[in-house]
Amino acid sequence: MGCAGDSAQGLRAGYAKARHTTGTVDEPKKEVGLQVRIQTEPNYTGIWNCVRDTYRRERVWGFYRGLSLPVCTVSLVSSVSFGTYHHCLAHICQFRYGSADAKPARTDITLSGFVSGLVRVILTSPTEVAKVRLQTQSQMQTQAQTQCWRSSASWPVAVPTQCPALPVTLGVGPKYRGPLHCLATVTREEGLRGLYKGSSALLLRDSHSFATYFLSYSILCEWFAPTGQSQPGVLMAGGCAGVLAWAVATPMDVIKSRLQADGQGRQLYRGLLHCVVASVREEGLRVLFKGLALNCCRAFPVNMVVFVTYEAVLRLTRALLK
Repeated sequence: MGCAGDSAQGLRAGYAKARHTTGTVDEPKKEVGLQVRIQTEPNYTGIWNCVRDTYRRERVWGFYRGLSLPVCTVSLVSSVSFGTYHHCLAHICQFRYGSADAKPARTDITLSGFVSGLVRVILTSPTEVAKVRLQTQSQMQTQAQTQCWRSSASWPVAVPTQCPALPVTLGVGPKYRGPLHCLATVTREEGLRGLYKGSSALLLRDSHSFATYFLSYSILCEWFAPTGQSQPGVLMAGGCAGVLAWAVATPMDVIKSRLQADGQGRQLYRGLLHCVVASVREEGLRVLFKGLALNCCRAFPVNMVVFVTYEAVLRLTRALLK
């Protein structure tokens, strides 16, 4: 993949990519709300178990809970991600080879993708926190109710109307009424740090996965579309790049989701390392790859569309800027 010298070109391409793929965009939809639930709830035995339980408790709306804010911000996040990648790559090419249009080395592409992943965390962490809290609050409430009834079973008196340790009062509606209310509540109760809870795992996830994403796409394009004009080759390269990126991202995605869900009236994990150790000790190494098959099945078709649109917009903007 060539090096684009103009960062505005990358920003426009990123915006166009997001605008044309918002209906199937990779990050915000998160398998229509299933991924976070599978990763944070040990009791789910598989995808269909999660689907049945979610529908039974929350009906169809439960599959789309917490997605409005990520969908509204996807254009901005994608523009910044792709724009940062091209801006960084152009500067590296200018510094190393004397021209922003020089062919970049694979290390240049890897570094630019790594930086792109780091930058997007600033924008995505608050929306990720809101999404995870909204998608997991019903199961947290159910667990809290179960715990309260069990603890009160041995009481000689009637069950109290309220369990003080619970994140949600029994008989009362959800704690978070929507994404903005969730962000405001988290800020009030946990401070601004609460909006960036799990950001260490998010940094590790996005930096390494975006480095893999752009590097693998560049290498695969050389194999499948050496002339740069083969649309089927670009489709295949984009799809495979998405799968490889999620294969790298899934372990930290699991940890990120657990850290961000932690805090709804409970505190299970002291930090990233403790979360990794505790999760592996309780559920085995396979816990780090929860949802990997679902990620890969989704990533292939989505990123086929992403990169075909991306390359088409880059060609268009280059023609317009000449």
